Amino acid sequence: MRYVTISDIAKALNLSKSTVSRALHGDFMNVSEETRDLVQRTAMEMGFRPNLSAANLRSRSTHVIGIVIPEIETSFYPKVIETAQARLKELGYRVVFAQSNENARDELDNLNMMIDNHVDGILLSVCDGAKNKTFYESLIARGLPLVLFDRHVDDIGAPQVLSDDYNSSFFLAEELIRQGCTRIVHMRGPVGISNSVDRLNGYRDALAKWHIPYRAELVVEGGVSFRDGEMTALALLDSGVAFDAVHAFTEMSLLGAKSIIQQRGKRIPQDILVACLSGTNLCKMVYPKITAVEQDAEGIANKAVDLLVSLLSGKEVPCTPVYLSAQRIDRESTHRK
Repeated sequence: MRYVTISDIAKALNLSKSTVSRALHGDFMNVSEETRDLVQRTAMEMGFRPNLSAANLRSRSTHVIGIVIPEIETSFYPKVIETAQARLKELGYRVVFAQSNENARDELDNLNMMIDNHVDGILLSVCDGAKNKTFYESLIARGLPLVLFDRHVDDIGAPQVLSDDYNSSFFLAEELIRQGCTRIVHMRGPVGISNSVDRLNGYRDALAKWHIPYRAELVVEGGVSFRDGEMTALALLDSGVAFDAVHAFTEMSLLGAKSIIQQRGKRIPQDILVACLSGTNLCKMVYPKITAVEQDAEGIANKAVDLLVSLLSGKEVPCTPVYLSAQRIDRESTHRK
């Protein structure tokens, strides 16, 4: 990625580099207010951002890769970071990462922080692809190597590495149906997340295949955290809505829901079956052990790094999304004895 420099601004305005530098630093003694305003306005229009390291400015490479993730409640993202960092270290890169807390404004701040520190490229899992899509496109247009992972953005000119969320959700819901469940709660993910849509659609289509009516009251906002799951289960149980299974967007929220369900005297799996997507080893550490679809975090990280390294080396990389399969692990939470 070519960064706008003080020399570029000086050339555009027919000013000396020293004048531009002073204006950008707010030197009111040696530069007129009119010139300061002109330089600062032009710098903003040209996309200039101050480089925090003169050495990096000279070399045009920091050998630093930024990783931006939406949350760390689930153990999937830490595993991706761990794998990507180890791989990038072997290739001579350091890693800086930030989480966006499922907030588009925080994500934008994180991306700008990465740019301010002149990272060579970014691995990004978006919190809401629609809200910041224009900004992603501006990074791509400026030549910053960018690879998206886990959550997709429609019609974006960047490589994407994804799990097959629709089919994973479909077959998980179908397994609950095969176990005799007909009133299956779907704890959906946050609105605006691509995975939430794909996983909800998989759930709905599984019901349709088995001629089970879709009931809006059985689709509830489940969030991503343990506390989110607790609150969802409390509201659901207090509402009196009958259900015989829970199909959850992610592991941590299901663990919270499971805790409340058991506290209320419901037995798993005798009374209610539970299963989740985005499962990890945590699903094996509770009783009963939870049936889950486990994403290939290491595979996603390694493929994303491969694509990013190709971009960094100047190779053309197709923008067609790469889908990696996930594995369903059947455990006690969905099998009545």
